This record gives sequence, structure tokens and C-alpha cells, in this order.
Amino acid sequence: MFSQRLNQTRKERGITAQKMADLLQTGIRNYRKYESGDAKPTLDGLVQIADILDVSTDYLLCRDEFLAKHAD
Repeated sequence: MFSQRLNQTRKERGITAQKMADLLQTGIRNYRKYESGDAKPTLDGLVQIADILDVSTDYLLCRDEFLAKHAD
């Protein structure tokens, strides 16, 4: 799920939730909703998150395994 992948990747990168909120120019409460699954970012927000974490949007959306299966 997006929320779990977001939380895991952010922590692996050593970025605090507050820092992510700041980089996204949103409040910490709003950002926490992304990680809890209570809210989803806009498409532009998703792209911005992927850029900050240096991953693809497909990775954040847990589509990396699907794409690997269909790469042939």
C-alpha cells in the first residue's frame, strides 16, 4: 500500500515526517494522513514526493512488482 511504502521509504532515507511536510509545503497533520492512509496526495503531490525520495511513482504505488512481471 502507498501509505506503508511512503513511511518505509521516508525512514530509509533518514527524512523526518516534519521535514517531508516542510518540503511539500503542507502541515504535519496533512502529511501524517498520507502515511496513515487517511488521505491521498494529489497527482502533483505524488510526483513531488517521489522526487524528494528519489523513487518512481510506480514504486510508491507498489506497482514495481507488477511492472517487473510484465517487462518481457
